[in-house]
Amino acid sequence: MPILIAPSILSADFARLADSVALVEQIGGADLLHIDVMDGHYVPNLTIGPAIIKALRKSSKLFFETHLMIANPDLLLEDFIEAGSSRIVVHPQTCPHLHKTLSKIKSSGIQAGLAINPSEDIDICSFEYLGELIDSITIMSVNPGFPAQKFINSSINKISNLKQKLAQIGLNHIQIEVDGGLNLQTAPSVIMAGANILVAGNAVYNEPNPLKAIQELKNLSK
Repeated sequence: MPILIAPSILSADFARLADSVALVEQIGGADLLHIDVMDGHYVPNLTIGPAIIKALRKSSKLFFETHLMIANPDLLLEDFIEAGSSRIVVHPQTCPHLHKTLSKIKSSGIQAGLAINPSEDIDICSFEYLGELIDSITIMSVNPGFPAQKFINSSINKISNLKQKLAQIGLNHIQIEVDGGLNLQTAPSVIMAGANILVAGNAVYNEPNPLKAIQELKNLSK
């Protein structure tokens, strides 16, 4: 699979959010946009809701990956789907009936993903029984909640183990994403381990030339 770069707007300038999205959408820029939704309960931070995503959707054609770090995503799934999400990523432990949650996302015509926290094993749920409902699995390489955290090195083995397991059970269609602490120093090991989607916040938005930063990350796989 090609390496895809997903700038995270958690590190963008919220006073100029539409401009920040447009910046990474230019030719040769982002492959998708990573949108972190936090509720102050599941994670100790508050970010944005469906209204902001709906507003950004009007001016952007990017693939919107909405990462729900919220206590009960089922209550707001329809709102985030209608806002214009292209893929919704949930944490298994926040969904009492995970199969039902993923089915609802997929039946709406968009993609579904799972996120696995640093302290969690890749076997937090049974991929064998959910495989057809999953398009991506996000390995959290930092604890969710805040940007600019240090990459957790044990994530590399987790990525390798996940890649191997998906191959063993015939789920090679599932993309492996890594979220947290990625930059030109940490990304090569992540790619070698088997990830193909890199969520990059500070590594893109805190650089003088975000488009150049995206291209440099993509070039790591060559």
